[in-house]
Amino acid sequence: MKFAYKFSNLLGAVYRQGNLSFSKDGNAVISPVGNRVSVFDLKNNTSETLPVSTAKNITCVGLSPDGNLAVVVDEDGAALLVSLVTRAVLHHFHFHKPVSSIRFSPDGRKFVVTKDNVALMYHAPGKQREFNAFVLDKSYYGPYDETTCIDWTDDSKCFVVGSKDMSTWVFGAERWANLIYYSLGGHKDVIVGCFFEKDSLDLYTVSQDGTLCVWESDTELDGLVLKKSQDKPKPLRQGDEDEEEEEEDRTEGEVIRGRAEAPKEKDETKNVRYKQSSKHFFNKEGDFNRLTAVAFHKPTHILVTGFASGVFHLHELPEFNLIHSLSISDRRIASVSINSSGDWIGFGCSGMGQLLVWEWQSESYVFKQQGHFNNMAALAYSPDGQHIVTGGDDGKVKVWNTNSGLCFVTFTEHTSSVTKVTFTSSGFVIVSASLDGTVRAFDLHRYRNFRTFTSPRPAQFSSLAVDVSGELVSAGAQDSFEIFLWSMRTGRLLEVLGGHEGPVSCLCFSPVQSILASASWDRTIRLWDMADSWQVKETLHLTSDGLSVTYRPDGQELAVATLNGEISFWDPQTATQTGSIVGRHDLETGRKETDKIAAKQTAKSKSFTSLCYSADGESVLAGGQSKFVCIYNIKEQMLMKKFEISCNLSFDAMEEFLDRRKMTEFGSLALVDEGAGDGDGVNISLPGVRTGDMSSRHFKPEIKVSSLRFSPTGRSWAATTTEGLLVYSLDGSLVFDPYDLDLDVTPASIRKQLRLQEWAAAIVLAFRLNERALKQEVLETVPHEQIPVVCGSLPDIYVEKLLGFVAESLEKSGHLQFYMTWAQSLLMLHGQKLKNRSGAILPTIQALQKSIQRHFDNMSKLCDFNVYNIRYAAALSKQRGIKRAAEEDVGEEDEEDEELSEEMSVASLEDADLML
Repeated sequence: MKFAYKFSNLLGAVYRQGNLSFSKDGNAVISPVGNRVSVFDLKNNTSETLPVSTAKNITCVGLSPDGNLAVVVDEDGAALLVSLVTRAVLHHFHFHKPVSSIRFSPDGRKFVVTKDNVALMYHAPGKQREFNAFVLDKSYYGPYDETTCIDWTDDSKCFVVGSKDMSTWVFGAERWANLIYYSLGGHKDVIVGCFFEKDSLDLYTVSQDGTLCVWESDTELDGLVLKKSQDKPKPLRQGDEDEEEEEEDRTEGEVIRGRAEAPKEKDETKNVRYKQSSKHFFNKEGDFNRLTAVAFHKPTHILVTGFASGVFHLHELPEFNLIHSLSISDRRIASVSINSSGDWIGFGCSGMGQLLVWEWQSESYVFKQQGHFNNMAALAYSPDGQHIVTGGDDGKVKVWNTNSGLCFVTFTEHTSSVTKVTFTSSGFVIVSASLDGTVRAFDLHRYRNFRTFTSPRPAQFSSLAVDVSGELVSAGAQDSFEIFLWSMRTGRLLEVLGGHEGPVSCLCFSPVQSILASASWDRTIRLWDMADSWQVKETLHLTSDGLSVTYRPDGQELAVATLNGEISFWDPQTATQTGSIVGRHDLETGRKETDKIAAKQTAKSKSFTSLCYSADGESVLAGGQSKFVCIYNIKEQMLMKKFEISCNLSFDAMEEFLDRRKMTEFGSLALVDEGAGDGDGVNISLPGVRTGDMSSRHFKPEIKVSSLRFSPTGRSWAATTTEGLLVYSLDGSLVFDPYDLDLDVTPASIRKQLRLQEWAAAIVLAFRLNERALKQEVLETVPHEQIPVVCGSLPDIYVEKLLGFVAESLEKSGHLQFYMTWAQSLLMLHGQKLKNRSGAILPTIQALQKSIQRHFDNMSKLCDFNVYNIRYAAALSKQRGIKRAAEEDVGEEDEEDEELSEEMSVASLEDADLML
């Protein structure tokens, strides 16, 4: 097995903090999730996490107007310049202070960064290669307190900056003669947003207390006059001092101080002046519902405001007409963004981990996702590998699609933390265990909780297992040391298994027999025979407390993780130990900020808490209270690879050594509580409290891996961590792994065989060289009618390799019938031989099933849509035919009436003639 797994996607978390952004076309939302950035495609309903990460949690993201570049800044001010086209990091930069906001100019030539009380304008990185991508142009000083928000005029001539000192400052991007800076007041709280009107210098400013001020300028954008460059007196000597000044100007940029007295011009240039034309108020609730986020769409004049209570308003400016007001959450709205067309509004709620996209005209959700806002505790793959189910400390059970990366159903019936989740063998039933004393079964057809299993006495369930048939459900209690067995069909309690002398930490059914293995803190593994009156078949004695137990996919081996950091392997038939791995030193745990002892000492008490076999059973995946996940080869009993699941220093226990700069004579600064409240403006109604709950305490979450699972297809594995649900997939493009390579095996010789129409020989040579592009070229050159003949003449050893490649290609290729013919021919001609090696070939078959099922779902939707359209067209044509027939009948009746009237008129004329 090759270990070329790389980070693929981050599920289970959609938004943490920072500002949301829409892509240039408005069809994708770019959301910061911890120290990573996720892109949610709203048209195709998919998500992707960029393969870049910062050292700490991301606080702001700035997008270039063309949508090709993004500047990502973390809590400490470390910035990354990321290409959204190649998904690569182009440049590293450090602002040395926390950055509150960043905004590119509309022409893409400059961008402004606000930190502390200064606004820094940089030259935007161009399309050509540059030694330094971030070149400082000007520094703007004006506000006395921290700056909070930025906005540019449409022609990039000026920008406005809001501040916590309740003032708003307008600065010129160039040296304008009539506008160097302008300060605006009028607010009584922190400025949350400031926006220019379209093609104008008119301003809107919004403060945290829910006040909107409308400012009118007496000058248009075309009225800005460029300042004439004054001739500086030439120095007497061009020496070192002059060179040093030029060097300083080049690196530091020009400094513009708003608090200094404005220079007087010789010519009579009328300066730009503002006046407040109107003032509006959003809410009457005062401090209890503060305005926390705001966005303005210039073409449609729509202002969107979000509040701490989860309510948002839509107003039309400048008349301040309320369009509508809705509540989307009971937590603070942290970020608001509007797409380029103005139809979709994105909301981020950091407290709940929610990301919503709202279409305000139809008043409907375009996108609605929420992660687990507490730690994830468990995960499980569906048998076909298409879905992942997760359970969290928030009591929710969520099901994620591995292809789209999105959650499509959430079950909220549990009232306490979910400890374990699993799929039944059918893949349509999810079973979950919780600390609320219930085990629940959920139906994925009707999305409902159809079974609830309880114990005779209240018990907190910490482990769970379902047998291969899906009929027996077992759960272990952590307080009564018992194992409970229920029938899925009837919902009745069948048996209570006693015998363990400590909490039951893990349960696992054998995949080939009706035998249940249970691990306990009493240092034993017990094997219970379900077919023989639930008796104990074997008892395996361990050297330490058992934490996790799992069966190999063929059921011929047990792996057990114990408290002393070891992984032991047992033969369940003979109850003998076949090997062990000491993995305590591979965990490499970090030192927490509050630890009194070094990381090397704490590592002695750490252990693996989750185990999982690979799909082929040759290796085992292990994780625990550490930022590392280890893959061990069982046969060699050695470490094959270690994955670092996170480099986010915002988590605790990430570093091996503490920073000495944080150590004081009173101890670590982490132990000193500043007592500043929550600082985000959310008021909790305690007596005498105005700026937040002074009793609230902040802590850094500790990095750990709570659960690990390999995909049944063997192509990926997933881990539930403090950061979220991380998925690692095989990266086949970077691995050159030839099989039975020889001097004659070259791309030229393979193509020669193709020209000679020796299809089977060409396929064998291509798989010996094992290059994906060449294998695809050879396979797609084979004529469709020759596929059964080629499959029949292939050597047995290449049948499995070809079947695996077909399963992999079928997932992404558009040649459905072609690859389906390959799969059908291989299975029909070599089915009996493959059946004899079913254990080794199972991951390949499951990968093939996953690909076929995915295409079946897509095609069935398309076919249903087409059938509906055809029926509609047929009904429409039938209705028109009936209408046409009715019109023809009416026409015939009219003609008969006309003939009758003519006959009557002729008869009357004849009668008149006779009378005359």
